[in-house]
Amino acid sequence: MIENCIKVLRAEMKWTQADLAERVGISRQAVISIEKYKYTPSLELDFQIAAVFDRDINQVFTMKKEEKE
Repeated sequence: MIENCIKVLRAEMKWTQADLAERVGISRQAVISIEKYKYTPSLELDFQIAAVFDRDINQVFTMKKEEKE
């Protein structure tokens, strides 16, 4: 699973979901889905999102290892 800290970064920038959506050219609903892990964005979109926050992609998105039972 790929985790992200988009909600935290948006709060730091005082951006709404709509603000972020406009900056990366996606819908507000897409931002909501990404934040709630209902949608996994493409690698290209990951880079675009990281760029608008002026962060390295690894600071925004991290791979979480799934635990095996």
